[in-house]
Amino acid sequence: MYLYSLTLQQPTGILCAINGHFSGHPKIQEIAVARGKVLDLLRPDENGKLQTLLSVDVFGAIRSLAQFRLTGSHKDYIMVGSDSGRIIILEYNKEKNVFDKVHQETFGKSGCRRIVPGQYLAVDPKGRAVMIGAVEKQKLVYVLNRDTAARLTISSPLEAHKSHTITYSICGVDCGFDNPIFAAIELDYSEADQDPTGQATNEAQKQLTFYELDLGLNHVSRKWSTQVDNGANMLVTVPGGGDGPSGVLVCAENYIIYKNQGHQDLRAVIPRRLDLPNERGVLVVSAVMHKQKSMFFFLMQTEYGDIFKVTLELDKNHKDHVTELKIKYFDTIPVTASMCVLKFGFLFAASEFGNHALYQFQAIGEEPDVESSSATLREIGDGFQPVFFQPRGLKNLVRVDQLESLMPVMDMKVMNLFEEETPQIFALCGRGPRSSLRILRPGLAISEMAVSQLPGVPSAVWTVKKNVNDEFDAYIVVSFANATLVLSIGETVEEVSDSGFLDTTPSLAVSLIGDDSLMQVHPSGIRHIREDGRINEWRTPGKKTIVKVGSNRLQVVIAVSGGELIYFEVDMTGQLLEVEKHEMPGDVACLDIAPVPEGRQRSRFLAVGSYDNTIRILSLDPDDCMQILSVQSVSSTPESLLFLEVKASIGGEDGADHPASLFLNAGLSTGVLFRTVVDMVTGQLSDSRSRFLGLRAPKLFSVAVRGRRAMLCLSSRPWLGYIHQGHFLLTPLSYETLEFAASFASDQCAEGVVAVAGDALRVFTIERLGETFNETATALRYTPRKFVLHPKRKNLVIIESDQGAFTAEVRETAKKELLDSTRMIEDANGNIEMENGGDENEDKDDSFSDEQYGYPKAESDKWVSCIRVLDPRTATTTCLLELQDNEAAFGVCTINFHDKEYGTLLAVGTAKSLQFYPKRSFEAGYIHIYRFVDEGRSLELLHKTQVEGVPLALCQFQGRLLAGIGSVLRLYDLGKRRLLRKCENKLFPNTIVSINTYRDRIYVGDIQESFHYCKYRRDENQLYIFADDVYPRWLTASHHVDFDTMAGADKFGNLYFVRLPQDVSDEIEEDPTGGKIKWEQGKLNGAPNKVEEIVQFHVGDVITSLQKASLIPGGGECIIYATVMGSLGALLPFTSRDDVDFFSHLEMHLRQEHPPLCGRDHMAFRSAYFPVKDVIDGDLCEQFPTLPLDLQRKIADELDRTPAEILKKLEEVRNKII
Repeated sequence: MYLYSLTLQQPTGILCAINGHFSGHPKIQEIAVARGKVLDLLRPDENGKLQTLLSVDVFGAIRSLAQFRLTGSHKDYIMVGSDSGRIIILEYNKEKNVFDKVHQETFGKSGCRRIVPGQYLAVDPKGRAVMIGAVEKQKLVYVLNRDTAARLTISSPLEAHKSHTITYSICGVDCGFDNPIFAAIELDYSEADQDPTGQATNEAQKQLTFYELDLGLNHVSRKWSTQVDNGANMLVTVPGGGDGPSGVLVCAENYIIYKNQGHQDLRAVIPRRLDLPNERGVLVVSAVMHKQKSMFFFLMQTEYGDIFKVTLELDKNHKDHVTELKIKYFDTIPVTASMCVLKFGFLFAASEFGNHALYQFQAIGEEPDVESSSATLREIGDGFQPVFFQPRGLKNLVRVDQLESLMPVMDMKVMNLFEEETPQIFALCGRGPRSSLRILRPGLAISEMAVSQLPGVPSAVWTVKKNVNDEFDAYIVVSFANATLVLSIGETVEEVSDSGFLDTTPSLAVSLIGDDSLMQVHPSGIRHIREDGRINEWRTPGKKTIVKVGSNRLQVVIAVSGGELIYFEVDMTGQLLEVEKHEMPGDVACLDIAPVPEGRQRSRFLAVGSYDNTIRILSLDPDDCMQILSVQSVSSTPESLLFLEVKASIGGEDGADHPASLFLNAGLSTGVLFRTVVDMVTGQLSDSRSRFLGLRAPKLFSVAVRGRRAMLCLSSRPWLGYIHQGHFLLTPLSYETLEFAASFASDQCAEGVVAVAGDALRVFTIERLGETFNETATALRYTPRKFVLHPKRKNLVIIESDQGAFTAEVRETAKKELLDSTRMIEDANGNIEMENGGDENEDKDDSFSDEQYGYPKAESDKWVSCIRVLDPRTATTTCLLELQDNEAAFGVCTINFHDKEYGTLLAVGTAKSLQFYPKRSFEAGYIHIYRFVDEGRSLELLHKTQVEGVPLALCQFQGRLLAGIGSVLRLYDLGKRRLLRKCENKLFPNTIVSINTYRDRIYVGDIQESFHYCKYRRDENQLYIFADDVYPRWLTASHHVDFDTMAGADKFGNLYFVRLPQDVSDEIEEDPTGGKIKWEQGKLNGAPNKVEEIVQFHVGDVITSLQKASLIPGGGECIIYATVMGSLGALLPFTSRDDVDFFSHLEMHLRQEHPPLCGRDHMAFRSAYFPVKDVIDGDLCEQFPTLPLDLQRKIADELDRTPAEILKKLEEVRNKII
């Protein structure tokens, strides 16, 4: 079995983010974000919406990013620390829209290792050196400079190693143009290693160490070291040179400390929330410095999401002497992995979990608020007096945009619950109060601007400008069965009657013709409306009527009944003149004229579709007018034609070089879109592709998307064909069926589409391009764990549980008390702020959302959990059961027992008072049995059964319940008061985490020992393990593929398939007495037979869920997976050996000619734990269109193909998946 692996949705979580002028434009800042193995470049547009400029898969783990610029230059470089054992410096090339690798220096082994640098990056603020550090021992310093051609140069590495030392954080110290200094928080464990009593471990002390790079002597020395709190976790650079006092801020548990050599320490308490238990400290998790000409400040976010503004007060006489450190409450936003402050007043917050956001600064926290300072620090007992505050609504920030993020996907299923053309993907995402159930549909998101009812059912709609140079459209023209309605576009859209259009007849086409006149084609003629209001009419000869029209700005072709074509051109004076007539052999089904190329007077090509299933290309040149240039036969009648011109581009925004080309698209009556390339010189057709779009013949329209022409195809659902980052993508729009559409531009909506459906006129815009899925989210209460579908009622049952939080009732009462107390305080203050005191209370209730603030923290042994029944069609929760007395739900399944008394029941596995630290312990495990009442909308407890372990896996098996309880697999039947044990097997090695069944086989997944195949003998009532895996695998997801095959994923990011050899499988099925299974001796304490690994692939991200499904109607089944970072991928089995050969050769050539960006070897990455086996990496193959043209040709020659054929193969295999 050979598989083609393709990522459908790139990871959406962000591990680290930096901002800088990567494109070199002083007015524009970009944000570079690392999403696991993908590096993205984002930029906020003028409306404050984040757009993705570039996304590159680097086939390696990105661990750290730093932005860096040489002194005096305007362009920032990106430094990448990854698992490749190399330091990488990238430059963004905005002409070609690619990252260029400037330097790649190898210093160690690949992989994320303890002593190989790559975990930490620190840059000298003046851009002279960079330090790259490991978690332990090694730190390397590279000196950066320019050569005579102003190119960036890099020195040999200078070592700053210290053995037996753990590093927690490093940063550059700003000391102007003195020797560069780097600071690090370190812990020496050499004594703790030698001391068996544990005394030295308790006395170990963290140090803050300054390393100086002597540029004259070219070596690194330890300059200064001082003790620092053992809770210190992060360093932040303080501006120096002429801008500030230099030194560093040390963020430690509960404190922020300013330290510098030769300066006394300044310590201030981080304010803490009133409701925080005393056992919990406060740590800073992300920090950002913002520097302006005259001032600088820091924003620091704690692990609870509160942002504080930190400022330093300087001595008036000694500018490098700090007198006071102040920490002031700023705002609360969800916890971030990193924050970036952009120059234009934006804050980009890359959330740890859940959606990322872009905020705009309303203020920078100048108003009075809760503040702690080093001047007011008071010692009490063994610590310092804490300062308390209460979170409030956003005051300094306002959210302007958000990026959807699925991270982490906890569970996922692919189902078609809504009876749509394609199945939906249901994913449980997020953590705590920010968790959600997201329904993903393949397609682009639409935002609807307006819907208005029309006085009848329209048949067509057009938009026209009054002049070729106008930016916006002037009229919307709607055609009905016997009339035409003209709407003028201004501040509002209203009907007009003085436009010159004939409104008593239906229209066939309306367009701008020449530079400034309008044309309306109706069944009995052509009406030409000049700018000054003169109207020329051309009437059809005899009783013939016009049936089809094709036109561009300077040419018109009409087909009259009987198959005659009449061709008109616009002359120099703007008159429309008849040029040529031509008889076609039969009636014309559709027409289109190619757009006029720039600098030409006319377009050369006319396409005519006939009812004899052909498309002819005719010439419109005066020399060979109406001559047939080429004929293409198609599988059924063409109903709609569209020429789409793709402008030549050298890189540019879409990141690919391709010459100008002309595509002819045809919508066939069978619902197929047929696409072919027209030779710009000869008019010959080549490289044709077809794709099934829906059950109706697609109608094709040209629309503008991001300033380029794109194609809108209206079949049983709308599709958009556009070019994105070098790929031509044909993606469905998540919208209802439309009849007719036109491009729309007004001052409110620059790039919209106006369409008719039913009796309504709709205006909409297309959201972010390049997305594979669009999503609708339903908020959940706690971290979702698993969900199941009620098979008959189609409701979802979700179990959610969280550690260290209070139950809903406790939270509500606490919130009430708090609001009352704040009101009391306000009243006691004599309503000082009377003028806005009134609205403040009203704001407080709304803005106090848990999603923003997180839940109040409880002791770590407290659990909250609930079982939710959700109707996905209305997204409403029909039942929500909170579990009582510290129980938490971990396993769930629906089950039909033998006796049909209750129908479908729900089994939920729970644990009471579960704790993981210092060692795993719990008070009791339970299996709850619920019955569905009120037509499956709510639950009622039948009984609960105490068990001796945590039931993580539950499954129905032959009318009974199989439960994995710790290391025991047990079969239960339903009793009146509790579940009754029927049979068990205690021979599993660790903990059972998954159970799949098929016929009488049971496939059990162990938490660290992969799969065990079991068989249940009904006559003996025994469970036997007859096969297991030879590799230890820490299972995170499993799925049953067929009778002998299981797909699994482990916690190191590998995906694998195991299969029982055919002969063994037959032997077990043919063993009538069961004697062989029973008495056969296991090998090495394992089962007698072993399964074989048939597929192995390193995804590079922990997979949490696997599912077998087909995402397109009539498509092949593939395995869909979802990961912790929020990405979705698919594995498609190949059906022919030729495809396997072709793609494996393409992959091999790409590995050689186009190695990954961050220096990791592609083959080594995909084989990080086990050698990759029988999987072709589609993500690498899909980088083919982004290569330079000469490289594309070189690889294509090696494969005996043309680049176009390779692109066609890539598109075909992608269309089989989605």
